[in-house]
Formats: sequence, C-alpha cells, structure tokens
Amino acid sequence: MKAFKILSIPAILVVVFVAMSFINKSKVNKIKATNTGFAVVELFTSEGCSSCPPADEVVAKIQRESKDVPVYILAYHVDYWNRLGWKDVFSSAEYSKRQNDYANYLNLQSVYTPQIVVNGKTEFVGSQESTLRSAIHNGLLQSRGTALNITYSKQNNNGQIKYAVSGDYKNTTLLIAFVQKNATTKVERGENSGQTLSHVQIVRKLQKVELEQAKGQTAVTYPMGYDAATWEIIGILQNKGNGVITGANRANQVAENNTEAKI
Repeated sequence: MKAFKILSIPAILVVVFVAMSFINKSKVNKIKATNTGFAVVELFTSEGCSSCPPADEVVAKIQRESKDVPVYILAYHVDYWNRLGWKDVFSSAEYSKRQNDYANYLNLQSVYTPQIVVNGKTEFVGSQESTLRSAIHNGLLQSRGTALNITYSKQNNNGQIKYAVSGDYKNTTLLIAFVQKNATTKVERGENSGQTLSHVQIVRKLQKVELEQAKGQTAVTYPMGYDAATWEIIGILQNKGNGVITGANRANQVAENNTEAKI
C-alpha cells in the first residue's frame, strides 16, 4: 500500500505561494515587446555605495535582453555619496535633484541608493530583479498614449535636436538624455575601494525642452567624449504635475540637411 503524506495548511500555502511565484516570474522571465507600451527604467546609483553594484548588474542584464524592445535605461549617478570618501566621476547634483523630485512625486520620506523608478510611477530597490521585470512587463503591456519621434544632427560639438509629438503634450517636458553605453572605473576609496565597477547607460547630460507645440527643435552642445558608436540619445516625455512618463524614444542621427522628425 502506498503511503500518502498529508500536508498541513501552512505547508500547502507555502507550496501554492512558491508555485504562483514561479508562474509569475516565468511570465516576465524574458523582456519581450508584448504590446505598444514602453518602459523607462531610471536607476539612481553611485560608485561610493556598496549596495549599488548588484543593481548595476541587474540593469546590465536587462539591457542585454531588451535589444529591439522599447525599454530605455537611464543610470543617474548621484553626488551625495561623494563626501564619504570617493568622488564618482559620473555624478551630478542635477541627478540628485531629479531623485528628490521623484521623492516628492511619489510621496517618499527620503531618497536612497540604489533606487529604480519605472515610467515615473513605480519605485523600488534597484537590485530587485523580479520586481524590475514585473514593472517592465506591465509598462510594455500598456498602450502608448503619446508618440515621440526624435532626430539629431552633429557638427563638431554642436548640433540640432528635432522632435515631433503625437498625442497630448500639454504640461509636458521633453528631456533629452545623452547616454554613454558602457564604462568601467577602478575605485580607490570609499565603500567599494579596490573594486573595478562596470556601468551601463550612464546619463552624462540631461537637457530640458518645454513643449509649446507638437514639433520643434533645439540647439545642443554634445558632452565631452561623445561618440555616436558608443553613446546614444534618448528622449522622454514627462508630465510636470505628477512625474509620469508618457512617451519615450531613441534619437536617430540624420544628415544635417535632412533633420526633420516625423511621426
């Protein structure tokens, strides 16, 4: 006669929870374009923070998986860790301010690193990979209410950004992020002393354009070291009232005499 093992109610609940967790994780195991939505992933990080390298690794993994999918990763290196022994060469007070703006939008008591914000709506600890995958999955499932097309031209260190917006752009700011795709740093002091850290999607400059009409252009000065082969330009549309991101796209480079952005 076979022996049957009777599980207690708590044990059954644990089994069910584990099974549901596996099912939920399987749905977002790979980054796929499931609809017309998008996901803007903003990581607030620092080379002076010992908890940040795992978050950098998570977003690097997502970056590798999300080729040809509307997932836009922006890594902002904040400056408030600089006073604790190591100055992050990619850090800026502007990025610390952006993180504090999100704290106000999302009614948070304080800021921290590593922190991720997705589409200006959801925030969590940046090393939580399953949470990030779920947030990206949800963003991709949603319909894209506002479309953005953006192009750029470059002559020496100067150029033009042209943009076209389809949909509601009232009370919206266009943010143009100049992004270095990869970098490594040997950290000599602070919490990560002795480590060589790898970074992806580092925001090196953030330029704001207040939208007064659906189409327009703005002059830009490219950051030092900009190289089209190893950098990219990402535009995001953000509501000024609540911080929600309503659209995003990568900029395409065009010839100087053909810089019209079209929807």
